[in-house]
Amino acid sequence: MKTVRGGSYLLTVGGMISLGKTSVSELLGRELGSAVYYESVEDNKILPLFYTASEEEIQAKRYPFLLQLYFLDTRFKSIKKALHGKYNVLDRSIFEDRLFAKINHDLGRISDLEMEIYEGLFDNMMEEIEELPKKAPDIMIYLHGSFETVLERIAIRGRDFEVDESLKSYYKVLWEGYKEWIKDYEKQGISEVIYVNMDEIDVVNNSDDAKYVVDMVKAKLTEMGLWD
Repeated sequence: MKTVRGGSYLLTVGGMISLGKTSVSELLGRELGSAVYYESVEDNKILPLFYTASEEEIQAKRYPFLLQLYFLDTRFKSIKKALHGKYNVLDRSIFEDRLFAKINHDLGRISDLEMEIYEGLFDNMMEEIEELPKKAPDIMIYLHGSFETVLERIAIRGRDFEVDESLKSYYKVLWEGYKEWIKDYEKQGISEVIYVNMDEIDVVNNSDDAKYVVDMVKAKLTEMGLWD
């Protein structure tokens, strides 16, 4: 039976798409008795359009900008709920949303004006978060792995709009971007970070792997005085 010192904790599970954030979030929620706030994917009408649109459609319909606004909005709603709760897990962090926006801006899919608008909204939201009981997660559980593992997991997940061969170059840019992003995240000292190598870990099909991840998180919470 768990007991918690200090009243509350907030965990976030981050990392490259397809590496298992939802599965790890679900595992931690179940084993730690925490509420879980999942990324809004299944009911996201823009996401399939973003992945399947031609470059001409992207330029005309502005799907990348709309998608990032959608994620920013839904993530902020989840954060507001989670930061007022006691024991919570977030499936991806708002800090990662900014990475996706930046990469799409670098690729020319989000215009300079759109990025300026996005950054303004992001900064306003971060100011609002400053007024909440917690300003940032206590721990980021960061999932990482080789590019080959990313592609393999995307194929296994089997979302039709994600598996097109033409998307491989976009995934590679995003995967490379994450390596620099997590270095900057740690440099800023936003939260503690636990690294989980998904080349070696399978929390869905291997109970020992699942226990290993949960035990690592419990140990870090104990070290921080948030678990006994």
